[in-house]
Amino acid sequence: MLDLGTSFLASVERDPDALAIVDEEMRLSYRQWYDKISALAAALDETGLKRGDHVLTAMQNRWENASLHWACQFLGLVVTPLNWRAKADEIDFGIEDADAKAVFYEASTEEAVRLSRLAEDLPQFSADALADIMQRMAPDVVPVADPADWSLMLYTSGTTSKPKGVPRRHRAERAGAVAHVAQNLYRHGERTLGVMPLYHTMGVRSLIASSLIGGTFVCLPRFDVAKALDLIEEEKITNLYLVPTLYHDLVHHEAFSPERVASVTKLGYAGASMTDGLLKRLDQTFRPDLFVNHYGSSEIYTFTIEQTATAKPGSAGRAGINQTIRVVKLGSRNPDERAAFGEEGEIIALMKSDEAFEGYWKRPDADAKALHGGWYFTGDTGFVDRDGDLFVTGRADDMIITGGENVSPVEVESCLSLHEGVAEVAVVGLPDERWGKIVVAFVKRRGDVTAEDLDRHCRDSGLANFRRPRRFVFVDAIPKSPVGKLLRRLLVAGEYTEERMPEHQ
Repeated sequence: MLDLGTSFLASVERDPDALAIVDEEMRLSYRQWYDKISALAAALDETGLKRGDHVLTAMQNRWENASLHWACQFLGLVVTPLNWRAKADEIDFGIEDADAKAVFYEASTEEAVRLSRLAEDLPQFSADALADIMQRMAPDVVPVADPADWSLMLYTSGTTSKPKGVPRRHRAERAGAVAHVAQNLYRHGERTLGVMPLYHTMGVRSLIASSLIGGTFVCLPRFDVAKALDLIEEEKITNLYLVPTLYHDLVHHEAFSPERVASVTKLGYAGASMTDGLLKRLDQTFRPDLFVNHYGSSEIYTFTIEQTATAKPGSAGRAGINQTIRVVKLGSRNPDERAAFGEEGEIIALMKSDEAFEGYWKRPDADAKALHGGWYFTGDTGFVDRDGDLFVTGRADDMIITGGENVSPVEVESCLSLHEGVAEVAVVGLPDERWGKIVVAFVKRRGDVTAEDLDRHCRDSGLANFRRPRRFVFVDAIPKSPVGKLLRRLLVAGEYTEERMPEHQ
């Protein structure tokens, strides 16, 4: 397996004149980009940063950030990216936890870095400084990293505890990218919209995969629907790899039309389940040649792949080319205690995968919870049907137990999403004295739909009575993370304020 620096160099030699990266007026071929990366690598080397050092980044998806990522791969530095919305205390946490040796930031994160207690003692580089550095001339950088070196350390979201570092080696990062190319049937020269953030596994995978095929990575620093549509149309984007929320925002924008996205032939999504309603709408408007549901995680990039997402709505398909999976009985830590066909259990993935991490950063408690018998216990629930296809039903912690019955929020959400009056929906279990929990649907509606309308729709759709919401709450917005993941915990915890939760019907 190649290290990532050598992998990029091979791309330069194969396709020196191919367009590699676009960021507004900046348009660089692979050879031109390699020159810029070489200049940046030379400057970083002069600062005393050493192979194996962690560097903390807090930047949007701009060409300077993508260039930094590659320069670090050549030098054997460990990219440790944070959300560009990070506050000073989060910067401090990242520096301390990773023992970072330098900090990279931009205008949006300048204040947080300035207020960081620990950042002041480290070398700091702004995005503007990186751009200036890359105007210099320097010898071609030579890869010094090994495939076994650490490449990247992502942080999990930390919704219930402190974020967990997920260190990944060069070989695992490249294996994930090669699998991404194969599983999405990418061709030479694909044009990718680089909008999934580079602190997220989907964003990093898009960046590396693009280089493997002589493709073009079109930067969109932060998601803006109008700008995304402009770039898709102007740059002739050929594939999209987004979370469902961003797809939702695209097709519901007033400026959207099938004609504007006609260049897109491949759709891929990950990060969350997609409702049947959105799946249907995307298929009808984009009419893609390929529509891929990718199910994975930061820890192990690919669990399963479904390459015909509309053929079997809700299916996450079967194990990816570098993986094997199982569903074990809920509560079991024995990877051999498999659930029966159709029985809901916990999804586990084999740690032998070429794409797998090897354990959390300085978190033996997290390892003890998630790693058992050579398998990674995902914390996700699901079942395998008689055809051998996996269906992901949610997080184990999200499962609603009402009157002794298990209810998957995803199943109820998919049912409600098919009603034309539902723009978005999130389903949670809220405490109830009699039932333990009741099923509650938070709905962002389209038009004048009522709770009675939605309840009738559930009955007519054949949703079992115990799965039908006992309460509907109409809201102006559904809470999501910066990368578009649904934040059920805010609904369960009551953190979604009354101002944002109008009286339900």
